[in-house]
Amino acid sequence: MSKAFTPTPARPGVITANDLREGHNVWMCDGGWTPDPKRATVFEDEAIADLALLDAIGQAGLVVGPYLVEAKRGPDGPEPVHFREAFRQRGPSNYFHGIQAKEDAHV
Repeated sequence: MSKAFTPTPARPGVITANDLREGHNVWMCDGGWTPDPKRATVFEDEAIADLALLDAIGQAGLVVGPYLVEAKRGPDGPEPVHFREAFRQRGPSNYFHGIQAKEDAHV
């Protein structure tokens, strides 16, 4: 399995994907998947992350396109390191969609 990122204690990561039925972004967490990135499981060990990613890939009936991405530990949970992941967490910026509308988010 090729990957662009390998987690370590200094550079942890999370697994993210898209919900197959709803289409929104989800993150792997204890017990399944969550639309809340702050609840994502943080991986610091390459072998454990690889096993979790294989498990995610095997959940093709629930999620599509799972991948491991770098994150940093924040006061409320993992936070994105790269712009792409920050954008995925915020969602579309033209108007509120789905989860944004429910959370009364601000652009």
